[in-house]
Amino acid sequence: MTAHNPGKIPATVVTGFLGSGKTSTIRHLLEHANGRRIALIINEFGDLGVDGEILKGCGIESCGEDDVVELANGCLCCTVADDFLPTISALLDRALPPDHIVIETSGLALPKPLVKAFGWPEVRTRVTVDGVVALVDGPAVAAGLFAEDPEAVQAQREADGSLDHDSPLAELFEEQIGCADLVVVNKTDLLAPEDLAAVEAAIRQEARPGVRLLHAAHGRLDPDVLLGLSAAAEDDLDSRRSHHEGADDHDHDDFESFAVELPEIAAPAELARRVAALVEAQAVLRVKGFAAVAGRDMRLVLQAAGPRVQHYFDRDWRPDEVRRTRLVVIGLKGLDRAAVEAALMGEAVVAG
Repeated sequence: MTAHNPGKIPATVVTGFLGSGKTSTIRHLLEHANGRRIALIINEFGDLGVDGEILKGCGIESCGEDDVVELANGCLCCTVADDFLPTISALLDRALPPDHIVIETSGLALPKPLVKAFGWPEVRTRVTVDGVVALVDGPAVAAGLFAEDPEAVQAQREADGSLDHDSPLAELFEEQIGCADLVVVNKTDLLAPEDLAAVEAAIRQEARPGVRLLHAAHGRLDPDVLLGLSAAAEDDLDSRRSHHEGADDHDHDDFESFAVELPEIAAPAELARRVAALVEAQAVLRVKGFAAVAGRDMRLVLQAAGPRVQHYFDRDWRPDEVRRTRLVVIGLKGLDRAAVEAALMGEAVVAG
């Protein structure tokens, strides 16, 4: 492994599919930073920066609002010049630069174009990619969602034109694992031993030789395990294979996202029930956002990935905030927005 250049600030890229636990992992990292000054760059897909707001509201003394930079104008791998480079330069130009930079990519992001950006002259001499950490949703992979053989899938597409509309979830999974220096199987507390073994086998098929594979529950990992990999990934691009070699960017036409505004809710459990029913009936990948609950001064955070719906109160509504319920829905192309909005309002859900 390449030795870390003490003249460069290390940066860790945290990638992983929707709901894999990136925000939980980063929050745990911040809570156990042991004095490190960590700056975060968070890339949201959609028009509501939920993950950034969760981290800003976590109350961690070592992580102030100025240390969380949120980019919500598109996927970082597609907007490197416009968004990422000015942001990273601003962090490096601070009077007191961070000790470490953590970049949470969108769940739809290809990590390799972002790693390539660290080779740009503006940042190459000042910052290095300490490592690419890929978070994996263990139960999702155990269910076979992202472990498909790409050659077999391509053969099926060539033999059956009806498969042209297949979503690129497996391909995204392969891209993220193939670029990683460390793979974390999250939610292992929800896996039986035989399922965990199958997940590890699927990951090994896509990971580069020698890449470490760790287990976690709720994203709880020692920061000393995640940071300090000294991979210098920007100098090691050739070993990180990609389906998109030679392409300047990629599109996200297979996905769409939109925000839904709702009235104040009566009970968190009822909203969670509506969301669970929606995910079951429609091609929804993720639901996340905040809710105002009648009779409660605190803001409710709600996140759903697949059938798992989590909700908790994180902090009081601030005097300068509008109490409102606003959820971002991310799904496959062609998602029926009217049906989604009706389901979240509590009307009947029609399977899509």
